[in-house]
Amino acid sequence: MSVQAEGTFYVQAIGLRPKVRVSADGSGAVGHAGARLLADLADATGLTAAYSAALRPLRPRGTGHDPGRVATDLAVMLADGGEAIADLAVLRDQAGVFGPVASTPTAWRLLADTDEAALASLRAARATAREVAWMQAAETGEGIPAARAGGRELPGLVLDLDATLVTCHSEKEQAAPTYKGGFGFHPLLCFLANTGEAVSGRLRPGNSGANTAADHIAVLDQALAQIPDAHRHGTDILVRADSAGSAKAFLTHVRDLRKRGIRTFFSVGYAITEPVRRAIRAMPDRLWHPALDQDGTLRDGAEVAELTGMVDLDGCPTGTRIIVRRERPHPGAQLSLFDQDEGLRHQVFLTDTPYSGGGSAQFLEVRHRGHATVEDHIRCGKTTGFGRFPSRGFAVNAVWLELSLAAIDLLAWTRVLLLDGELATAEPKKLRYRLLHVAARLTRGGRHLRLRISATWPWRNELVAAFHRLAALPRPAG
Repeated sequence: MSVQAEGTFYVQAIGLRPKVRVSADGSGAVGHAGARLLADLADATGLTAAYSAALRPLRPRGTGHDPGRVATDLAVMLADGGEAIADLAVLRDQAGVFGPVASTPTAWRLLADTDEAALASLRAARATAREVAWMQAAETGEGIPAARAGGRELPGLVLDLDATLVTCHSEKEQAAPTYKGGFGFHPLLCFLANTGEAVSGRLRPGNSGANTAADHIAVLDQALAQIPDAHRHGTDILVRADSAGSAKAFLTHVRDLRKRGIRTFFSVGYAITEPVRRAIRAMPDRLWHPALDQDGTLRDGAEVAELTGMVDLDGCPTGTRIIVRRERPHPGAQLSLFDQDEGLRHQVFLTDTPYSGGGSAQFLEVRHRGHATVEDHIRCGKTTGFGRFPSRGFAVNAVWLELSLAAIDLLAWTRVLLLDGELATAEPKKLRYRLLHVAARLTRGGRHLRLRISATWPWRNELVAAFHRLAALPRPAG
């Protein structure tokens, strides 16, 4: 703004920033200080020790950096938002906080030396740490939270499977053209809806089929292996997927798991075929019921009906039900020719949850619609490691994917064990901005190393409380 006095214009002060001089000769200050929380949590859950035991064969002479510690540092770096192996420098150049951290070439060698057997050991180590984290959650709080749908809690655990495309901008081993016209990989992932943990993932070429039953079975089995025994047996486990998971071989596998004492149920999308279209058209209006929103209220302009008995589901497990939702399409929605003819958008899914015990079509539909949250988990996961792969070698990238799943787990355990309020449900971007990337001053006194967070940082109390809760966590024996 300016004012005029005798033909002269003056600039009105609008709160200028204080002048500063910038130099690169500081000492005692550290950045990304909150990431120490992740490193300590990896130790507290036994992840670091389990990784060390899993990768001990890669350190035959017992010299140099512990491979398990290097793997943990890579996971911490990815959880902190790093995108490349070279980003380990953020931890390495702040040894006062993070201790000795491997060089970039050392980290590269670890990834290259991790063969299929070592990768399986890494997965088993992560399962061991998960069991500890879940026991800590039970001892210090209410345990693993329940997933919700339709305004109520879902019993047991909910696993969400989905595939995603990851673009490659250079020739990498097994990268291939994708069905969307791009080029890269097509990993299949499984997340636990209760906490957002990334329980399993499988790196696949870009031209892999979306509905490959063998891949879905492998990823589900790896996910179940990650669940502690006390929860894997005797607990209801709902398996959700989009229409790519409707292969009959996969549904049969989900059902057959019950023979092993694993109480699995499925809720998967289903293609709208001609028999389905005929059944929808034949459904009387009186049999359509109002759909629900996630808070349990009625969903405006949406209705649900059950098509069980009207569509041949030969080959599906006994008791499979088929349910459809129709609603007014939102602006910009992609509609099939059938939807355009009907003027409504239709979505169909299969489930083997029986009607008895609260399995009404309305509730089952809103429960299945909750599968859409997996897209948020994948979006966040792409900022936590698997949005880009560092190597031309497929095996190295498969290890990178596993470490990115560990990074996602560290963030999930941080929310469950150490945070409350809005931060307990915050996405990685918010956690990094508010907690992990905070600057601090490192001081020594009384034989103690102190990390001093600025007294004016808005979320200082939340971060300090998280460190205190971390210190109070029960530790695994040994």
